[in-house]
Amino acid sequence: MSRTLRLKIGKIIIDADLFSTPTADALYAAAPFEARVTTWGQDVYFTIPLHLPMEEDAREVLELGELAFRVEGEAVELGFGPTPRSLGKEIRLARPANIWGRTHADLRQLRHVEPGQLIRVEPLETTP
Repeated sequence: MSRTLRLKIGKIIIDADLFSTPTADALYAAAPFEARVTTWGQDVYFTIPLHLPMEEDAREVLELGELAFRVEGEAVELGFGPTPRSLGKEIRLARPANIWGRTHADLRQLRHVEPGQLIRVEPLETTP
């Protein structure tokens, strides 16, 4: 059985398929939860008090659809375009982050999200 987290911000729904990583396991175990989002360029992020180690494959640059957790600052990162640290059109986070999942939803819809909006994260169980 695969694991999925559903993220809801207003009318935006993002279903995230979780990878087999300690970070994905911790996020899934912590759900359901709510938080207030912040924006930084074309990155929407929110904090959740999870004290996790940096994984070996942590990185700053994401591909569109990848979801990350920044250990420094305990933040879930939903990058969808350039940030103040980007070179060109890349999705570059503020710090290296653990990659915990992927979504097929169009993350560019997050450009309409305002700082302070509520996000709800809840677990879904799906079959392969």
